[in-house]
Amino acid sequence: MNEEQLASRRVHCPYCDAPFDLLVDVSQGSHLSWEDCHVCCAPIQVRLEVDDLDPEQGFSVTLGRDDEVL
Repeated sequence: MNEEQLASRRVHCPYCDAPFDLLVDVSQGSHLSWEDCHVCCAPIQVRLEVDDLDPEQGFSVTLGRDDEVL
């Protein structure tokens, strides 16, 4: 993981709605991963969509519960 490629996004847990800063590695391109909520420990799906032309600024993060299809 290249630390220069890490980006932060303020998000909310889809279970308990707790806000937290999510670090994402945009150097890997678009992908699906999992992150545990830092408050309620629930498993959160994280879908990262990265713009290939501007990966550091052009990305979106979608969060979902473990039983949702993203």
